[in-house]
Amino acid sequence: MSDRLVPPALRFLVPTALAALVLTSCGEGAGGDDRGTEEDPYSIGIAQPVEHPSLDAAREGFRQAFEEAEVDVEWTERNAQGDAATETTVAGQLAEGGHDLVATIATSQSQQIVTATQGEDLPVVFLAVTEPEEAGLVDSWEEPGENVTGLSDLNPVEEQLGLITEADPDVESIGVLYASGEVNSEVQVEMAREAAEELDVEIETSTITNSAEVQQGVESLSGVDAIWIPTDNVVVSGLESVISFGRDQQIPVFSADGDSVARGTIGSYAVDYEALGRQAGEMALRILQDDEDPGQTPVETLDDIQLYLNPDAAEQMGLEVPQELMDSADVVVGEDVEPEDPEEADD
Repeated sequence: MSDRLVPPALRFLVPTALAALVLTSCGEGAGGDDRGTEEDPYSIGIAQPVEHPSLDAAREGFRQAFEEAEVDVEWTERNAQGDAATETTVAGQLAEGGHDLVATIATSQSQQIVTATQGEDLPVVFLAVTEPEEAGLVDSWEEPGENVTGLSDLNPVEEQLGLITEADPDVESIGVLYASGEVNSEVQVEMAREAAEELDVEIETSTITNSAEVQQGVESLSGVDAIWIPTDNVVVSGLESVISFGRDQQIPVFSADGDSVARGTIGSYAVDYEALGRQAGEMALRILQDDEDPGQTPVETLDDIQLYLNPDAAEQMGLEVPQELMDSADVVVGEDVEPEDPEEADD
């Protein structure tokens, strides 16, 4: 349009109107007030390496954070079903999927996602990774760097082994079954060795490479007084074999997660994985809605640790849980209610 065709009094309005139009179109859609609504939902991918209750609970907790915030999302969920090659494929699909954010569950799958998104602007939030710095996911817990941050499920290994000796003071050796390829498991085993020195017990380990080896791996621990299972995705996916072995051999089996207690281990001081997932979802919301930089967002942990006990499992493995422990449990599997607070009972 020629300036000669625009009345002089209106010439100054044309650039202003055009600028306003540009700002309006930029404000709607990507990064605008309409994001996260039914008209313009966020696109989020979720990568999970294998199905088992703790990881499933973390995934559902993550989604719940968005539901509770009334934020609309188009979800793309991928599960590698325990196959390492599929984890790589899943990572590539989600990295190239045009998502606003990717949530990735557990260490091995998170390593694949971080590799696939390296150098990209795509935010990544991991869940249920025990030691993200050791796994090479972040530069440090305080300043993750790049496009990644998340929630660690670092569990209280010392307290978990202490629970075993408290439940059975005669324990002198504890067997640990884990997958040799899982960095998070190696970290936990090292923590277990350090805790065992303080407790004056011996640690005996058995390593496997896949879930088909769980039965053979646990049978090699036949001479121990108790068994402890870390948050190892490979072993937990075949946990029933470990529990069956414990019953047959009358060897008490303890775990590092509460969902495994519900499946038949005796007990654990454990993280609530649904709460962990919800906290990770809240972190993702801050990244999406408040432009929080994931690379400058410290890795978080969940402080709420609960004591889970399964007295029926203990009986089946030849162990009677001391009443003092039962009274202090937060969750008793097989009971409809949590243990009553003595102070509230007196009111």
